[in-house]
Amino acid sequence: MAYELENRLVVGVASSAVFDLSDSDEVFRRDGEENYRQYQEQHLNDPLGKGIAFSFVRRLLSLNDLSADPNNDPMVEVVLLSRNDPDTGLRVMKSISHYDLRMTRAIFMQGKSPIEYIKALNIALFLSANREDVKAAIAREHPAGQVLDSAVVDDDHDKELRIAFDFDGVLADDESESVMQTKNLEEFHDHEVKNLTHPHNPGPLKEFLMRIAKIQSAEEAKRREQPDYVNRLRVSLVTARNAPSHERAINTLKKWGVMPNDAFFLGGIEKRRVLEVLKPHIFFDDQSGHLVKAATVAPSVHIPFGVTNRATDR
Repeated sequence: MAYELENRLVVGVASSAVFDLSDSDEVFRRDGEENYRQYQEQHLNDPLGKGIAFSFVRRLLSLNDLSADPNNDPMVEVVLLSRNDPDTGLRVMKSISHYDLRMTRAIFMQGKSPIEYIKALNIALFLSANREDVKAAIAREHPAGQVLDSAVVDDDHDKELRIAFDFDGVLADDESESVMQTKNLEEFHDHEVKNLTHPHNPGPLKEFLMRIAKIQSAEEAKRREQPDYVNRLRVSLVTARNAPSHERAINTLKKWGVMPNDAFFLGGIEKRRVLEVLKPHIFFDDQSGHLVKAATVAPSVHIPFGVTNRATDR
């Protein structure tokens, strides 16, 4: 019987998102492909260091214990999508096994981008440190983010998984952001009040949020059965919106049938201040300017979508 992906949260990760490849990449750039192959062969049994998204992936996979049959019917599937070939990718697979990440599926594309397989595998989020791969995925309307060189949050005594999202250009499209960029704050608020009852169109990570919400529902069901169970998954909205534009964002999420555990409507207050206390294991934002300081306190992912990024790419 075929292994179906439709009813799971499927995340695709490049090895550059999960592991620290700095030494390997330096060998490749400095000494070329053949020496890179030799280097990987020599270090085959040396586990790669943990990367920026390692904690997020590990904790996400741990939620599979909510399934009645986690081995054969997991709620979460994480697939490796790699530019390596199967030979040079063997060290990555051994590292996955070393850390017991429970990732068994992989695609290796020697020197080519694997993004064309995102849709085929029903992937709701693709993470990579490769900026061009992520931009190309977003251009094809795939849900993708660039993992930035940023702080790592990974306390083994803390069993929660905290995921933080910006709103515009991440969960929602850039319709309102376009108003903000082309006009001013007052007109932005006017636009949101006038469209209060009209939900936003989806942004790149809306489907990822929807699938995360299904896992939250499974946790709630378990807590009803086991009152001493403590929920591990916590979702936060961290946005530069403030009143009165906050209401349309909330109405949109309600229309989608989801609601975060926390919402921070900061109205221009630096997001780093909140993220330093919240300590998310991953934070998604579409604006590079916000991420410069956010990355100093939280594992940060850039979503290169919408009007702010089109302006940057000119």
